[in-house]
Parts: sequence; C-alpha cells; structure tokens
Amino acid sequence: MEDRQKTVLFEETPIPKAVMIMSVPTIISSLVMVIYNLADTYFVGMVNDPVQNAAVALAAPVLLAFNAVNNLFGIGSSSMMSRALGSKDYDTVYKSSAFGFYCALISGAVFSVLFTMFRHPLLLILGSDAQTAAATGEYLKWTVTCGAVPAILNVVFAYLVRAEGSSLHASIGTMSGCLLNIVLDPVFILPQGLNMGAAGAGLATFLSNCVACMYFLVLLYVKRGKTYVCVRPSMFRLNRSIVVSVCGVGIPASIQNLLNVTGMTVLNNFTSVYGSDAVAAMGIAQKINMVPMYVALGLSQGLMPLISYNYASGNTPRMKKAVTFSAGISISFLALISAVYYLGSDFFISMFMKNESIVAYGSRFLHGLCLSLPFLCLDFLAVGVFQACGMGRKSLVFAILRKIILEIPALYILNWLFPLYGLAFSQLAAEVVLAAAATVVLLRMFRQLEQKRVKQAE
Repeated sequence: MEDRQKTVLFEETPIPKAVMIMSVPTIISSLVMVIYNLADTYFVGMVNDPVQNAAVALAAPVLLAFNAVNNLFGIGSSSMMSRALGSKDYDTVYKSSAFGFYCALISGAVFSVLFTMFRHPLLLILGSDAQTAAATGEYLKWTVTCGAVPAILNVVFAYLVRAEGSSLHASIGTMSGCLLNIVLDPVFILPQGLNMGAAGAGLATFLSNCVACMYFLVLLYVKRGKTYVCVRPSMFRLNRSIVVSVCGVGIPASIQNLLNVTGMTVLNNFTSVYGSDAVAAMGIAQKINMVPMYVALGLSQGLMPLISYNYASGNTPRMKKAVTFSAGISISFLALISAVYYLGSDFFISMFMKNESIVAYGSRFLHGLCLSLPFLCLDFLAVGVFQACGMGRKSLVFAILRKIILEIPALYILNWLFPLYGLAFSQLAAEVVLAAAATVVLLRMFRQLEQKRVKQAE
C-alpha cells in the first residue's frame, strides 16, 4: 500500500513547509505536555506545602525512566518504519509497528510489577526521607503501579502514528491526555476539591494517559486498512532483522534516557542535602526550563520521519536542508527564551510558589539552567538525526558524553566549588562541549553522504 499524499510530503513539499507540517503539531503537543507537567507543580504548589512539591520533584526520575521504554520501542520502531517507507518495504513497516506496540505493552506491565515490589528501597534511592517518603510514594502509586502501561503506550502510539507522516493525529492524541490532566489536577489536588495533594496529581496523570490511549485505539480502528500502524497480534514476530534494527536505534535512545534519570537522581541527592525548600525550588526551575527544552525536542522528533525517509531513499540534499533550516529556527528561538528567563527568573519562580526561600533558590537555579538552552538544541537535533538514520552508536556516544563524561562530573566539581548553586550550571558545561561536537559530526556526516551519492550517480 502506498499513500501518495504522504509520499508528496516526504519527497516534494518545500522544506520549510514540510518541516512545519511535521514539527509544529509535535512542538505544540510537547508544549501542552510541559504545561501539564507544570500544572502538577503549580497546583501542588497552591497547597503551599514544600513536602508535597518536593514529592513531585523527587518522583520525576521514575517518570523519566518511562522514556527509556518509550525510546526503545517508540523511537526504534518509528525510525524503522520511516526508513522502510522510504525503501517502499511495506511488510517491514507493518511488522516493525506491531513489534513496537506489543513490546511497549509488555514492558509497561513489567515496569509496574517491579516498581511495586521494590518500592521502599527505590524511594530511598530517589532521595526521599522520613518527611517526603509518604507523599512521594502516593504520587508514584498512581503514576507507576497503576499508570505505567497507559503512560508508555500513549507515547509509543504517538511515535508510531507520526512515523507514517500523521503528525497532527499523533499530537492530538498526546494533547487529549495532557489537557484532561490540566482539568483534573485542581479537582484532585486542592483543598477545595478532593484535597489529595501530590497523590491527586498522580491520579489525574493516570486517568489522562488512559484517555490518550483510547484516542489512539479508536483512531487505528477508524483508519483500519488506511494506516501503516499495525497492532494485529499475528504481525508481532521476533524477526531477527526487525529486532536488530529497532534495538540498534532504540537501545542507545533508551540508555540515553536512563542516563538522564541517573543525572537527575544525582542532582536531587545533592540538592536534598540542603532541605526540602531547595529540592522544591530545583524542581520548579527544571520544569520551567522544560518549556523551551520541549520545543527543541518536539522539533527534532517531528523532523525524524522526514529525515528517515529521505536518508533511506538517498535524497541527501533534501535531508541536509531540513536539518539546517531546523537548526536556524531552534537556535534563534532558544537564545531569545534564555534571555527572557535570565532577566525574569524571580517572576517565573514566584508564579508557582509565593515562598521567599524557594523563590530565592529557584531564581538562581534558573539562571544556570536557562543558559544551556541555545547549545542544547544542537545536541537534540544531532541525536535526532542519528536516530532517524539508524545510527544508534553515534547517539549512544553523545549520551555517554553528555551525562557520564561531562554533566555528572560537573555536578561534583561545581557543587564543591560553588555549594548548591553550582549544581544548576552543570548542564551548561556539558552542552557547550556537545554543541561543538554535534556541529562537527553533522557536517562530516553530510559530506560523506554527499560523496556517496555522487559516486552512485556516476
């Protein structure tokens, strides 16, 4: 089956328009996702209890760990799907989507069981203490024990649907859950509602992810026979070539997110030494900084199917134009946002908690975090290109550079040199180096691909 409309988008639509069609819905859904993450922090902050706010911040690494599974089967399968579309290998498209779906389903169930079995030692690893353990555990009960499967499937569905060019539907599905979460948060969290605090935020997240999954299931039923996304059990096979290709991209992407979780856990443990106010302030600053980060991430993720398709079909000039156009937009936007955040840091932190200590901590944390934004977008873009092209090893090298070699050592060094406040500048130290490396590697890669294309043309 060949969908001519999608072929035109990938092969003929002018690059600025094609990038916008693929990326804008993804960026919007990413922003809505950040807003719903901020909604948790905002409404929990309205309870004016630093313990409840710290619980949400301490639980963040576990929720980020979901991304390890999301990336393994979402990015891995979607990259395989888009490259198979570019090669006109439709049987592989169907089988790779079924593989991604069922592996995500099984992994979500395993995640839920393992967390429930090892809940208490995990809370200690996350940095919770006698004061914050109960609230953190209640939040994680809803988001992980009950919610791991819908949370993971929701994101993997979006990757699979986006892989065939249906970026708008992927974004609508993601946004449906996020918007419902924003509506439910005040009902479950605030004293005027059910007064559940952090646990209410977790319950709202669980219900919202269930609704998002239902959207995708209904979409696939309505589009049956007209979509490349296949969830038929008969198509789920452990075909060696598919497993190797999906895991070749997905495992490095998964490791990248596990390293992100490790980095955040190390950061939280450093911060928790300074008390719950510091933990809550760092959590607020990080979530505010996530807004522009998710714009850059949404752009790179939206771009991936376009890159994958043109890489597989050998259209290197079109692929290069898409990357350079996206880089220019992303750097300009994030440089502007970085300046706004730096100058208005007190205002942005105080939007979430009217606590002088937390505002003072958070403002200085946001100064360090926001300065990394213009550099971070190049890292995201380079990793997105590597994943789209099936170059899992290169994306893994960048992940190891980012966390193991650069950021985590920087946490230790900067905290020693500038206690507490130096922690917020560790990401900047890592991203400056990675931005330079990304530029060099991408330029070299495009030069090699162009030389290969010229030789084949001869």
